[in-house]
Amino acid sequence: MQDICHEMSNGEILNKEHKEFIFYDAVLYGDRVLTAKFSKRLSCAIKHLPLRVAFCYEHSTKKALEAGIIKDPTLTLNGEIFLEGLVQAEEITKKFQELL
Repeated sequence: MQDICHEMSNGEILNKEHKEFIFYDAVLYGDRVLTAKFSKRLSCAIKHLPLRVAFCYEHSTKKALEAGIIKDPTLTLNGEIFLEGLVQAEEITKKFQELL
């Protein structure tokens, strides 16, 4: 596990060594700049929570529209819209805590 906040890599699994944690598939839709900022906030916000997140980017506008995405950036979990816009780390943490 990385101890510092970082821009997440495409295909990275956050907390991958904890097989006992709940697992989520996450896709971050949007342009490269905003998704990079969001992914860094995401890594900071949830690295301490008991969950694993398989992470990937989707920069295709066409694929985003097909998935029902209308705001840039948008994070989906297991195919469902979870967070929209460049939200603060605190809001990301709160939303993930609600899942647990």
